[in-house]
Amino acid sequence: LRVIIWKQWKEPSKRQWGLQKLGIGKDLARLTAYCGDRYYWVVTKTCVGRAISKEVLARAGLVSCLDYYNERHALKLC
Repeated sequence: LRVIIWKQWKEPSKRQWGLQKLGIGKDLARLTAYCGDRYYWVVTKTCVGRAISKEVLARAGLVSCLDYYNERHALKLC
């Protein structure tokens, strides 16, 4: 999901704006925004993982597939 969000912010200036809106400092946001188009690397190795955390996604109404699966298939003991 983070990669999809990162791809939606097509321009580096929009990426910087999005990261700053999520609480990342201006300098770090600019550095990350202009990293290039190595989407997976940018999302996993930079501050994007912190900015678009699991909690942020949950607040937006997006549920983790793993959490959903675990909730539905939890071992129920009597």
